[in-house]
Amino acid sequence: MVYFDDGTSKRRRGRYYKNRSFWLLYLIIGIVLGAFLFAVALPKLVENNWLPYQVYVGMGQGGGTAINSNHGQQDAMLDYLSPVNVDISTQVTDIVDRVMPAVVGVENIQTQRANFWEQATYDGGTGSGVIYRQDDDVAFIVTNHHVIEGADQIEIILEDGTRLLAELVGSDLFTDLAVLSVDGSQIDVVIEIGNSDISKVGEPVIAIGNPLGLDLSGSVTQGIISGKQRSIPMDFSGDGRADWQADVIQTDAAINPGNSGGALINMSGQLIGINSMKIAESSVEGIGFAIPIDEAIPVITELEQNGQMTRAFLGVEAYSLIDVPQVEWRRSLNLPNEVEGGIYIQSVEPLSPADQADLQPYDVIIELDGEPVYTIVDLRKHLYQEKQPGESMRVTFYREGERQQVTIELSTQ
Repeated sequence: MVYFDDGTSKRRRGRYYKNRSFWLLYLIIGIVLGAFLFAVALPKLVENNWLPYQVYVGMGQGGGTAINSNHGQQDAMLDYLSPVNVDISTQVTDIVDRVMPAVVGVENIQTQRANFWEQATYDGGTGSGVIYRQDDDVAFIVTNHHVIEGADQIEIILEDGTRLLAELVGSDLFTDLAVLSVDGSQIDVVIEIGNSDISKVGEPVIAIGNPLGLDLSGSVTQGIISGKQRSIPMDFSGDGRADWQADVIQTDAAINPGNSGGALINMSGQLIGINSMKIAESSVEGIGFAIPIDEAIPVITELEQNGQMTRAFLGVEAYSLIDVPQVEWRRSLNLPNEVEGGIYIQSVEPLSPADQADLQPYDVIIELDGEPVYTIVDLRKHLYQEKQPGESMRVTFYREGERQQVTIELSTQ
C-alpha cells in the first residue's frame, strides 16, 4: 500500500489509479492514430511527392515495389533472391580498350664491331610510341628522341607481339621528339589527337606505355593534370648548365623508364601529351612530365616533311652571364652597374650571320628585338620559336662598356 504525507491514503490511491487510466486511454488513442497515419496518410504523402526519400515496400520473394517520393512513381523491384549481374566496365576500361592498340613498344637496337669479322648486337633500350597517322600502307609513330638516339635499327612491337622494322623519318633533340614509319598493313587503330591547350589542372588523365621494358608492356596508370606550362631545364651536354627549357604538362600518373614516348590521354580517349620524363629522387613521388600535343604537332609535321627541324642560325658560341663571377662583369667585361644579366659571346663562327654583322668575342648581348635576354636558353628560345631563317633580328649588346646595336639577317642552322 502506498502512503502519502497527509494520511489520506485511500483518496490519494484512487487518484493514482485514475491517472493510470488516463495514460492507458492516451496509449490506445496513439496506436489508433499511428495506424491511421501509416495506412492512410503515408501513401497520400508519397503519392503527392511530399517525402524527401525513397520508400521500398517488400512483397516477399516475389519482389517488391519501389515508391519514389521524388518522382511520384512506382517501379517494380528485382526479386530479392535472384542473381545480381554487375557490369564492371567503366569509362577508363572502355578508353583503354579503344586506345591500347595504338600504343606500341619501341626497341633501340645498336651494333658494335667486336672484331674484324664479327659485329655484336645489343639492346640500346626500349620505350614506347604512339601511332598517330596512317597514310595508305604507311603508319606513322611518334616517340621521344632519347628513345631512338644512337639506334642502328629500330623495331616496333605491336599489342599482339608482332614486330615490325621501323624507319626513322626524323628526330629533334630540343623538343625530344622523333617520328618513325612502319608498314601499315597490320595497323588497325590510330589514336585520336586531342587539344592540350584546353585541358585543365585537376583533369583526369591516363598514361599508357611500357615501363621497365617490354615485360610490362601495355601498362596503364591513372592520375590528374598537376600543372601546365611547366618549364624544365635540360642539360644535353652534361656540363651542368641548362641548354634548353622544355615546356611540359605535369601529371601524377606514374611515368617510369620505358614509358617514354607513350601516350597521355584524356577521358575522351584523345592524345594530349607524349610522356617524356619524371623527377627520380627518393624524396619525390608522383611528378611526371609529358610534351603537350599542341606543341608537338608542328614539330611532328616538319619532321615528316623535312626529316629535321629548320631553325634560325646566328653563329655564336655563347654562355649565360650568370655563369661568370660578377667581379668579372666589371673588371673584364666593363659592364655598367645597371646590367643584371645577358649572354657573353665566347667565339664567332666564320662567315656566319654574327660574323657578317661584326659581333666579336666577349660582346655581351642584353636584348633581342627589344626583349631582354638573361640566359642562353632565352637566346635559343627566341631564335628557335620566334624567328625563321631569312628574317632579321635586332641585337643590343655591350662592347668594352659601350652599348651598341646591330641588325642581323639570320640564316639556316
